[in-house]
Amino acid sequence: MFVDHIKVHGRAGRGGDGRVHFHRGKFRPKGGPDGGDGGRGGDVILRVDNSTDSLRTFFFNGRLHAENGQLGGDSNKSGRSGEDVHFKVPPGLVISRIVERFNEETGEVEEALEQVADLTEVGEEFTLCKGGKGGKGNQHYATSTHQAPREFTPGQDGEEGNYYFELRSIADTGLVGLPNAGKSTLLSRLSAAKPKIANYPFTTLQPMVGVIEFGNFRRGTMADIPGLIEGAHQNIGLGHDFLRHIQRCRILVFVVDTAGSEGRDPIADIETLRTEIKLYDPAMGKRSWVIICNKMDLPEAEEHYKQIKDRFKRVRIFPISADQGTGLDKLRKYLDDKIGEQGKW
Repeated sequence: MFVDHIKVHGRAGRGGDGRVHFHRGKFRPKGGPDGGDGGRGGDVILRVDNSTDSLRTFFFNGRLHAENGQLGGDSNKSGRSGEDVHFKVPPGLVISRIVERFNEETGEVEEALEQVADLTEVGEEFTLCKGGKGGKGNQHYATSTHQAPREFTPGQDGEEGNYYFELRSIADTGLVGLPNAGKSTLLSRLSAAKPKIANYPFTTLQPMVGVIEFGNFRRGTMADIPGLIEGAHQNIGLGHDFLRHIQRCRILVFVVDTAGSEGRDPIADIETLRTEIKLYDPAMGKRSWVIICNKMDLPEAEEHYKQIKDRFKRVRIFPISADQGTGLDKLRKYLDDKIGEQGKW
């Protein structure tokens, strides 16, 4: 099961209360106050780990709770601190706090998101909820005029809140296309990824990320999301739920069925895809993009290819056949120049 967005509840441990205690040892009947401090509450810590690529762990356990600190002891001993809890999360996780806001227009309380972290680096740690401080024991309140204090401070509550986890894949290039355009086949040709490939729509049901090896220790990553359809930005179809996975991509690759093998107009397909991307996120509409004219091995493709070149004269276009493996060398060289070496361009 692939889970890429979910709500969770985080709660750090509460600090332990300070202790009220008086020493009563042999030959020391009035030993004085020796109540210890309470222990610190445990933290809730997230650690980026590339051994996981989904949020399904939190689907089965959405309560991220740490241990409370213990009560202070006697003889000036502090209580035991609560254990921190660590959770592995995949790279590309965006964390937002869920807050309630009053809408003056509707008169209703609505939920809103406040982003608190964007975790992209493997090994990076983020404290989601910080544990509360332990309280002070009565040893701290003894003075020359107040030698038997019974004052203490309770432990502080740990941080608590509801959070929204949203996974956005980290890839240099994003494949965008309508169902059956050939994105999965192209990904399998360029990388070692093994997406499901079949001659029917929506064979891709979750995002796939493949690593492209360019040679000389250079590599790049390419993400394939389920096929988009018109109205995707309004939650129509499958692709709408995965558009977030190409928000980080620095170059978008629009894959089109140039032969129009399913009765579609390739130019209209490209314009539909461009419109959906812009409506979903205007910033993505300004990103660098190229066109992949796929299925050039079919006889109907040549005429459509000429029309696409006339319509999009300022856009880089690559005629290929992902099924036959032809035309991929120039595309690979282009991607090497753009995202190879150190991933900077």
